[in-house]
Amino acid sequence: MGNVGLLFVGAVLFINGMLLLGKVDGKAAAVFNLFVGALQVLTPTYLIIAAAGDPIKILAVSGIYLFGFTYLYVGIGLLADLDTTGVGYYSLFVAVAALGYSFVNFHVLKDYPFGVIWLYWAFLWFLFFLLLGLKWDSLTTYTGYVTAIEGWVTGAIPAGLLLSGYWKHPTETAIALAVFGVVVFAALWPLTRNSRKPAPTAPEAGTVGAPT
Repeated sequence: MGNVGLLFVGAVLFINGMLLLGKVDGKAAAVFNLFVGALQVLTPTYLIIAAAGDPIKILAVSGIYLFGFTYLYVGIGLLADLDTTGVGYYSLFVAVAALGYSFVNFHVLKDYPFGVIWLYWAFLWFLFFLLLGLKWDSLTTYTGYVTAIEGWVTGAIPAGLLLSGYWKHPTETAIALAVFGVVVFAALWPLTRNSRKPAPTAPEAGTVGAPT
């Protein structure tokens, strides 16, 4: 059940990336965020009940709530036209928590690919903090691309492989994910340089064509 939820996490991240890149309307994205947010709250609740008190199983699914509440917060915020600082600072909380879940996956669950994937999520939610909490609007395009890419790399593709039984070779997968993330997100930074430049200041009235 958790893998099905992961598939739709990939979908909502892709949609939100397109939103940041100006390809999707805010209210249209809000509805899908609410759908996935509800799913990501109901899924861990069911899995925790089904875990029958097993602390390792509960630990493994508890982090899903972090994202479920993010998508609900984003969806409601877009529909109600709320200021983004609340979800921005919540994203900082998620980013820090994601580092903890990465450690858990590496050292307790021994799930190395998801240890790396949690680092992806920590990076992305920290970008959300900078963009939405601190209002660093110059990061909009870069964050949009990172969000859309992570929708596939951390959500849709792993979910598809897990559901079909092809999620194998954990050590090699973890290394490939780490290399891909570093190379692609580093390469995106200079490629989005122009989007981070301030808009040119319009000349004052009466100065156009004035002799110097």
